Amino acid sequence: MEDDLSAAGVIDAVWSAQDTTPSAIEAALRDLVSQRHRENEGYVPARALNLVCIVDAQFSGEIANRLRRVGRYHASRTVVCSVEPGRSTIDARASVASEADPRPGEFSLMRETVIVSVGERHLPHLARIVDPLVVTDLTTVVWSPHGHHEAVDSLVRRVGGSSPVAQCVLLDSAGEPEAHAALDRICTLAKNVEIVDLTWLRVTPWRERVAAHYDPPDRRPELHTLAKISVRHGPDSLLSGLLLVGWLCDRLGWHPEQLTRHGDLLRGRARGHRGEVELRLEPYGRMGVPGLAGVEIRSDLGAALALERGAGGLTARRRERRGEEREWTVLGASRGEPGILGEGIRHALLPDATYAPALAAARRMLA
Repeated sequence: MEDDLSAAGVIDAVWSAQDTTPSAIEAALRDLVSQRHRENEGYVPARALNLVCIVDAQFSGEIANRLRRVGRYHASRTVVCSVEPGRSTIDARASVASEADPRPGEFSLMRETVIVSVGERHLPHLARIVDPLVVTDLTTVVWSPHGHHEAVDSLVRRVGGSSPVAQCVLLDSAGEPEAHAALDRICTLAKNVEIVDLTWLRVTPWRERVAAHYDPPDRRPELHTLAKISVRHGPDSLLSGLLLVGWLCDRLGWHPEQLTRHGDLLRGRARGHRGEVELRLEPYGRMGVPGLAGVEIRSDLGAALALERGAGGLTARRRERRGEEREWTVLGASRGEPGILGEGIRHALLPDATYAPALAAARRMLA
C-alpha cells in the first residue's frame, strides 16, 4: 500500500518497525522530515490537513487507488490504520515523499504517509495511537470506509474536556445498509464534529442547476407556486434523494412530513407558505454509479423543470406555463465518481452550512 500511496511522487525516505509504539513512530517520522530538510532547504513539509484512514487490511489496495486519484487535494499527512483480525501488536512504516528535487531558490512540498497495522482490539482506543501521529494545529479528518464505528468514535470523542483528535468525519451515507440508522448516526456525530458526506457532494451539481434555474428575478416568484417534487435515485442512493428534497425544504421554508412507503416508492407532503407540496422519491434501477437519476419540479401554474442524468452532464427540460418546451444539456455538471473523494477532502476545510439543515429535514421525512 505504501508504494501505491506514493505513486504520484517519489519516496525520499522510509522507516519501518515491528512491535513498535506510537511515540517511536512519531519520533521516526520527525527525524525523516528533519533529515530531508537538512539535505536540501528546498524540501518543506506540507501543512494543510491530516487524514486518518481506517481500512480493512484485505481492501487496502482498493483504498490506496482511491487516495491516489485525489490529485492536488492530497492530505499533508496521511495516517492509515490497517486493521488485521487477531493482531495484538503494532507494526508501522513511515515514508516522506516529494514530487521533485528542488533547485536553488525553489521548494518542493513533502507529504508524509504512515501505515500502522493494528488489530481489532486497538480500535476502541485508537485515539491513543493516532494522537501522537497527526500534526498539531491542523484540521484532522477521519475516513473509515469499512465501518469500524468504534474507532471513529474514539477519534471524535472528547475526554476530560480535551479536544478530540479529529475535527471532521468524512463518510458516504449512501454506503450504509440501512438509511434510518445512517441518518441517526450522522446526526449524532454532527453534534461534535464537522461532517463531509460524499453523498451530499454527489447531489451538489443537481442543487446548483436547480438554484441557477430559479435565480433570474423573473423566475423567483415561481418558487412560491411549486406543487410537486419528484426524485429518481439509484437503488442504494435513497439518501441522495432525501438530502436533495431536504435542501429544498430548508431553503424554501417548507415543513416536511414523514414519508410513507408504497412498495419501493416513498411519498409524502411538505407544508409550504401557500399550501402543500407533494414529495415523491422513487428508485431507478439502471444506474452504474451512485446518486440521482432525475429530478422534476412542477408548479401549480403549469411550469416545470426536469433534470436527467446524461452522457457528459445533465439533460435539462423546461416547460413554460403556456406549454412551450425546450431542452438543453448542462455540460460538465457532474464531477464524476473518481474525483468525489478529492472533493470530500477539499470540503473538510470548507464547511457547508446548508448540509446540516438538509440532513435534519431528511431525518424528519424518514422518521
